[in-house]
Amino acid sequence: MAKEPPARLKEVREALLELHKALLDSERVGYEAAVGPITSPQHFLKLLSGDPWFAWLQPLSRLIVTLDEALDARIPPSTAEAEGWMVQTRRMLVASEEGHGFPRSYFEALQRDPDVVFAHSRVVLLLR
Repeated sequence: MAKEPPARLKEVREALLELHKALLDSERVGYEAAVGPITSPQHFLKLLSGDPWFAWLQPLSRLIVTLDEALDARIPPSTAEAEGWMVQTRRMLVASEEGHGFPRSYFEALQRDPDVVFAHSRVVLLLR
């Protein structure tokens, strides 16, 4: 039996959190190699919210917040709303060797970090 849209959406949200963490970890390694150590969690949070190095991750962060709000709402999301977020997620997670912004940076992360590939694969399987 197929899962109800809110339950499926919750699984996708959890997989997106894992992907987000893998991307943050990967970007942190790159940042520290290029710029220097991140000295504390507060320093890392400040970089995440304002440093251009991490700015490309903001669309994914916003999507996760949107899903959190929808799943925490008193009225669960409708099937149409849940499917809309699934479509938005599928479109976002298209990596591209061309261009810039999220698709390009996502492509680069997938090329350099197997943890990102594994997390990406989990999300893609849930979106089928």
